[in-house]
Amino acid sequence: MFRRAFIASWFVLAISASSMFAQAPKPWHAGVAKSVITPREYMWMSGYASRSKPAEGKVHDLWAKALVLEDAQGKRCVLVTMDLIGIDRALAEEICANLKKSYGLNRDQIMLSTSHTHCGPVVGRNLLTMYNFSEVEHKKVIAYADDLHVKIVDLVGAAVKSLKPAQVTWNNGHTTFATNRRTNKEAEVPKMRDLGKLKGPVDHEVPVLCVRDSAGKVQAIAFGYACHATVMDFYQWSGDYPGFAQLELEKLYPDAAALFHAGCGGDQNPLPRRKNELAAAYGKQLADAVDQVVKAPMTTVVPIVRTSYTRIDLPFGVLPTREKLVQDTMNKNTYIVARAKALLNDIEKTGSLKQIYPYPIQTWRLGNDLTWVALGGEVVVDYSVRLKKELGKVWVTGYANDVMAYIPSLRVLKEGGYEGESSMIYYGHPSAWGPRVEELIVGEAHAEVAKVRK
Repeated sequence: MFRRAFIASWFVLAISASSMFAQAPKPWHAGVAKSVITPREYMWMSGYASRSKPAEGKVHDLWAKALVLEDAQGKRCVLVTMDLIGIDRALAEEICANLKKSYGLNRDQIMLSTSHTHCGPVVGRNLLTMYNFSEVEHKKVIAYADDLHVKIVDLVGAAVKSLKPAQVTWNNGHTTFATNRRTNKEAEVPKMRDLGKLKGPVDHEVPVLCVRDSAGKVQAIAFGYACHATVMDFYQWSGDYPGFAQLELEKLYPDAAALFHAGCGGDQNPLPRRKNELAAAYGKQLADAVDQVVKAPMTTVVPIVRTSYTRIDLPFGVLPTREKLVQDTMNKNTYIVARAKALLNDIEKTGSLKQIYPYPIQTWRLGNDLTWVALGGEVVVDYSVRLKKELGKVWVTGYANDVMAYIPSLRVLKEGGYEGESSMIYYGHPSAWGPRVEELIVGEAHAEVAKVRK
């Protein structure tokens, strides 16, 4: 009788334990991979219109990295970071279509982020009207974009294959070398910084997402900063300060991949600059800020992923007439001439100039309280400041999914200057953005955030 009671009790306990185990929440699964994307041959560099020849050397390699996160329900999102000036919409959509076919990832699950280093190659159609290079050099640009497409798809595949149980945490750090370049004269910045008299809006937060394996070892660190990667302007491949920051973090955490995503740094510069020692120093300063976050208590992210992606019709301002474009072909400014010829070619093909641009806005929610907004283009810092004020706990990334132009706030648009107006020449657009640019982007960002926060 005792034996039967013992067996029955053991059986009940075993079933109960099994049930408890089955009901235990599933952890995150994460996978990470990285690949060198330094051009195989010297080719034209992007970022500065003054460049007149291909690259001549290398400070360090350029990298693409992928971080795949899978939540408790099996939904995935993938962050791809690239040490590049930017990618255009066509290349981004081609890559995402292939990722959908190969790995079942929908467009909203894929965030393509670029560091905006000005010491990388010309990529695809991005900023093509800025350069006057030969057909031989143009073929190199096309070949590089094709090769990049293949590498990114393979990279994400490698990250998917490496998925394993993980812990995910987040927090914000802080560092201060980003300076508003519209309101501070570059030569005066060191003195004004010492006096505490620098002017203009900035965003000095350093968002950090840390992925550890089930044993607690750091596997990936995704981090950002709102500042142009423009320390250097020479003819050598370099990730600039973001590249140095990633290398520094991977020295500190040799089993991890460090992934940099650029914030809303369209009007922010690392100042002073023009010395490679400064690029390395800013990189270390940023890496130290990240390291402090990783070593301190961080907020746990529960395994929930929600994603959203949309494109809105962003109107241009007053479009030039055909007659005005013909006049521009005789301008002394070679960049105005190049734009005019490209726009006249568009008119010949389609009969008119495009009045809008399909602008990408992406939102992710990770866990219960971390919201991530990714905006296309070279977004000025006003957007980050405003969205953080209005939406609370939110990260705002720029230079994501499509780098088609500068994205000025209404304030910057009215002030004009490079970010507000003249930069559109180099991006090949017919005019500045229309006056509703900020209203439309911020309004849709609110709507997309509401979707993922439900």
